[in-house]
Amino acid sequence: MIGDGVETKPCQAKVPMDLFHSGQVVKICAPMVRYSKLAFRTLVRKYKCDLCYTPMIVAADFVRSAKARDSEFTTNKVGDHPLIVQFAAKEAQVLCDAARIVCPFADGVDLNCGCPQRWAMAEGYGACLINKPELVQDMVRHVWNQIDNPRFSVSIKIRIHEDLKRTVDLCQKAEATGVSWITVHGRSIEERHQPVHYDAIKIIKQSLSIPVVANGDIKSLKDAENVHHLTGADGVMVARGLLANPAMFAGYQETPLECIQDWVNIALELGTPFTCFHHHLMYMMEHITSKQEKKVFNVLSSTSAVLDYLNDRYGV
Repeated sequence: MIGDGVETKPCQAKVPMDLFHSGQVVKICAPMVRYSKLAFRTLVRKYKCDLCYTPMIVAADFVRSAKARDSEFTTNKVGDHPLIVQFAAKEAQVLCDAARIVCPFADGVDLNCGCPQRWAMAEGYGACLINKPELVQDMVRHVWNQIDNPRFSVSIKIRIHEDLKRTVDLCQKAEATGVSWITVHGRSIEERHQPVHYDAIKIIKQSLSIPVVANGDIKSLKDAENVHHLTGADGVMVARGLLANPAMFAGYQETPLECIQDWVNIALELGTPFTCFHHHLMYMMEHITSKQEKKVFNVLSSTSAVLDYLNDRYGV
């Protein structure tokens, strides 16, 4: 579960709430299935990402199985902070038990109330929780009552309702229970690629006194700044934009070769599986390679073949 890993530049603020009180917009790497693991978190932290989330972890499996804990949660002692572990849960005590396991190694937990995937909804996880505000309150309250570290955070990530009054009500109830901040993906459960409702995020922000993080369709540092101005959000959370350009928060328009070199070094040092190593490079190089180059690169089937390709084409 815990390894020394790659040394990175330490973050100035080690506690998430310190970031939200810094006066700067907090730049956050979203929880992404398969992708926002230790190696990628280590990379984006080198390029001005302030706060990272783990991929969503099913709390019940995590509590029950040591094998699940070892495969789902890997961090290190030095550079992987501040870190939020995101859980899918539907029972207060199970979320508590999971939070107590990660508390010594992370800076907070986040309850996923936004995943719209059918399997998650069918199991009672994710976005179906936006329709159960009392259950969300109960889970947040239980964690606060059983974690005795006052600097540990408990946050939630949500989608919006068609009737925004219901979302505001959910958020205000969560705030009253002591949730640290709320991340709002500005789409409803049914919406996938429709425009993000930044106006809804603005209304939610105006209705709360705790920090609000805006999420959805942020692809560049300029986008992040625009969304901050549109919504008044205290932070911005990015998923696909960081996959395509892990140096986005540092102001790069596309992935610089230096970042690709950093990814190779970090991934090899941490023993990243080939498929993950390769997929990240495919995302990073999407905008800097031709169609012909993609055809060649995307079918490479070994680490050595990828390294030879990068060395021959880019001197990496």
